[in-house]
Amino acid sequence: MIKNITPPELEVIAKENENAVLIDVRSPEECAEGMVDGAENINIFDTDFLERIGKLDKSKDYYMICRSGGRSGSAAGAMDQMGFESVYNMDGGMLAWQGTTV
Repeated sequence: MIKNITPPELEVIAKENENAVLIDVRSPEECAEGMVDGAENINIFDTDFLERIGKLDKSKDYYMICRSGGRSGSAAGAMDQMGFESVYNMDGGMLAWQGTTV
């Protein structure tokens, strides 16, 4: 089951949860404009996206990030279908992280 979290919640989790893995699913060009510290970029539009995600350690806690929450929600859904048990979607994406309202 996918859970939504707010940017302030993610900020605390990123500092305190040693099991947390932050994944930004935006394009490298979008990520170049700024990312959450410690996030890894795995572009959802890459042809090997599902293959790369499938190789991840399913015992970790995954926090998915994109621009506004849509692509990361899709990625989180795919991970849920693949049997990942702890998947979170950052509600509002980088727009919310940066304090911009949609």
